[in-house]
Amino acid sequence: MVKPAHNLMAYNSQICVDDKFKFIVATDVTSSGTDKQELHKMAMQTKEVIDSPNLVILADKGYYSAAEIKKCVDDGIKTLVPAIRTGQELINKGKFTKDKFIYDKEQDAYTCPNHKFISRTKSINKSYARIMHMYRSSQTDCMACPIKDKCLGEKTKTKQTQRWEYQEILDKYNQNLETPESKALIKKRSSIVEHPFGTIKRNLGWDHFLVRSKKKVQGENALIMFTYNFKRLLNLIGIALFKKLMIALANGDLTQIREEIALYIANFRLYILNYLQYIFMVQFSKKFSL
Repeated sequence: MVKPAHNLMAYNSQICVDDKFKFIVATDVTSSGTDKQELHKMAMQTKEVIDSPNLVILADKGYYSAAEIKKCVDDGIKTLVPAIRTGQELINKGKFTKDKFIYDKEQDAYTCPNHKFISRTKSINKSYARIMHMYRSSQTDCMACPIKDKCLGEKTKTKQTQRWEYQEILDKYNQNLETPESKALIKKRSSIVEHPFGTIKRNLGWDHFLVRSKKKVQGENALIMFTYNFKRLLNLIGIALFKKLMIALANGDLTQIREEIALYIANFRLYILNYLQYIFMVQFSKKFSL
């Protein structure tokens, strides 16, 4: 795994966790030091397990990748990944950031802060498996511009920028991230996926892989995640219901046990809610009786 300024003999464990019962529904291992190429792969694994029209995949900004987001859009998977904010260095220098240049679809050109066109050229840039169309301003416009110091470098005579061929998809995606519903879900993400990692490290005592080679590590990783899920299941339904579940699986009939498990979990949650209310009232009464 490549990290800033050094390399590590390490692996990056990926998991997807459901928000209702906190089960790990998908997992994988990569030797990459970043998560940028993992969104679509993990989303597809999750979709195979949770085949629901309401499925939403949440991830942190480390997974933000235009190409990966488009793959998910093409496969009908809704994802919410916060965009990586860039341009702070330009702001510190008093320069215009890219959001100050507005795209005009009809003209297929950008409008700069001085209301001049930055037109598309015939040049393209192929980077990170993406095709980027190049745009360049008129040298005459730039040299006569009263605010060129906020836009160009000392030796630069024209403004250049680029646009992804599927930028409209990304623009729509980024707009959706700004809705109150999306922001609420994104805020909820860390409480869903970080909890299993904490349990695995603290309760199960696992903090590093014991084997080498990606194939063996994938096997060890799968066993660790299975152990977590098994422990989580026992915590949810208890030993007695688990035994009934095993018998139902052996008999090939899960109809009745599903109803029992659903009723048990519903009653358990109600019990916890009432218990918390009781604790709160006790603490509240003690506070005012002192």
